Amino acid sequence: MASDRTPPADFVTRFAPSPTGLLHLGHAYSAFEAWDAAKAAGGTCVLRIEDTDRSRVRPEFETAIYEDLSWLGLSWPEPVMRQSERHEAYAHALNRLADLGLTYPCRCTRADVRAALAAPQEDTGPVPGTPSVYPGTCRLRPMSEAGPGDAIRLNIGRALELLQDKDLTWLETGPLHAGRNAPDQESMLRTLGDVVLARKDIETAAYHLAVVVDDAAQGVTHVVRGADLIEVTPVHRLLQALLNLPVPVWHHHALVRDENGKRLAKRDDARSIRAYREAGRTPRDVRELCRAQIV
Repeated sequence: MASDRTPPADFVTRFAPSPTGLLHLGHAYSAFEAWDAAKAAGGTCVLRIEDTDRSRVRPEFETAIYEDLSWLGLSWPEPVMRQSERHEAYAHALNRLADLGLTYPCRCTRADVRAALAAPQEDTGPVPGTPSVYPGTCRLRPMSEAGPGDAIRLNIGRALELLQDKDLTWLETGPLHAGRNAPDQESMLRTLGDVVLARKDIETAAYHLAVVVDDAAQGVTHVVRGADLIEVTPVHRLLQALLNLPVPVWHHHALVRDENGKRLAKRDDARSIRAYREAGRTPRDVRELCRAQIV
């Protein structure tokens, strides 16, 4: 169900699924949260298809997204943004960050990272509880050495230093950390590290870069998404400051979980929207199921 309405500038939310599987109850809850917030504010919720992972994207899953959302009674403006058509915008953002001296090419595989993290530290052995963040193995490599198999990482420490005199705060309205927040440099370095901005197994930008570039391009004023993403918000705020992008309000909502308290994943086909449709459930039933399982 599509609409040709132009999104207003005062309140715009978005729902941004990836067509790598069928939407489940968790997606439905997030979509309801975004659409309901926009409706209550007299604004608009836009749809974005995050289809950069070409190895997992399937056209039938994208078709199912439109069908499921329409069945749930949700509408969106046309045309729908698709990340696979946004290469130029991401390249421009990457080049800007490179010009600032904040990116570097990384040739490390996941196995390399695991091995580096497991290496004894000053003969004391691995530190229990140390987060699995990238240890900076390739941090001194210049962008001139970048090859086709490299990932491009953001030098978080250097970026924070560059922005040390800037206001990096943001407003959170969700149940966790509500109020005005700011990045914690020590926490970012310890728990997030030098995040990947573009990956060798994905032909365009990785999530962190694409999401901030696209939110700005779609005029998103309020980011409504799951609480599992709250920990990466400081990275997104940092990228917005580096790229001179508008700062939205964030609302991280509770998650829909199974009976064991585990967050739903796309492999949970029994909880897919299509399965509930085929079982004769109604959109209202799905709303109630979502509310019953949020944590």
